[in-house]
Amino acid sequence: MKAAVLARLDAYEKLVRLDRPIGILLLLWPTLWALWLARRAIPPPAVLWIFVLGTVLMRSAGCAVNDWADRGFDAHVERTRNRPLATGAIRPWEALVVAAALAACAFALIQPLNGLAIRLSFAALAVAAIYPFTKRFFWMPQAWLGVAFGFGIPMAFAALTATVPPLAWALLGANVFWTIAYDTEYAMVDRDDDVKIGMRTSAILFGRLDVAAVMACYAIFLGALAAIGWWQGYGGFYYAGVLGAAAIALSHFPMIRGRTREGCFRAFRHNNWVGGVVFAGILADTFPWKPVLDWLGR
Repeated sequence: MKAAVLARLDAYEKLVRLDRPIGILLLLWPTLWALWLARRAIPPPAVLWIFVLGTVLMRSAGCAVNDWADRGFDAHVERTRNRPLATGAIRPWEALVVAAALAACAFALIQPLNGLAIRLSFAALAVAAIYPFTKRFFWMPQAWLGVAFGFGIPMAFAALTATVPPLAWALLGANVFWTIAYDTEYAMVDRDDDVKIGMRTSAILFGRLDVAAVMACYAIFLGALAAIGWWQGYGGFYYAGVLGAAAIALSHFPMIRGRTREGCFRAFRHNNWVGGVVFAGILADTFPWKPVLDWLGR
């Protein structure tokens, strides 16, 4: 009995990918950028925790919906054939119940936020729910994913400033190109299988130009962040974060140029450091250094 319960819990854990937190981090980093840049200050702890927990809940719900939508395809793809729905460990209706429950928890979590942030959450939910199906008809589902993974940006600005300024949309646009870059690396892992089952991905669309396209998207993303820094008058720490992220992105070229499954997947996972270094630069740039320096100078 105990073994059966543990096996069931393990299947649910795999359904919502808690065993693979890279997706949570890639969703969280842009949200953290926005939370710090909205006021160029440390956000209120309550708001920070709402967004962090909301990110975990919504990413988990999105994974359940994605697996439900792809349940007829995952068994034919090397990387996904052992997912709980593909193996029959979890039934399709269970995945939908899990997704709905997690989304309901996330919605309850954001109730202390203002009306604009709550209204934007409905748009975020719609974008996330549609994403799994874009792979059937849209040759660039990675761009749609970029909007889904970046929707925490306008929500963060709305929660902290009760408005969504041009800066928020500029950051969202930059995030779309970052997502295209790293999710194309991810799609390169599955390209051969995706071609066989008729899926549409940027890796298939770019073809032999895939490596060049990935690096170009990184360049646009980082160039956009640099332009945003110039536009907003950010300081040296911010640019140091952007430069650090550029160095990490450049290190992906030797990983993906051979187009091996292992190299492309390693590059994809490496993007956690890209987002983290950008955030470190933002964190240092918005930190109230003057009181600290005054205290040290006593």
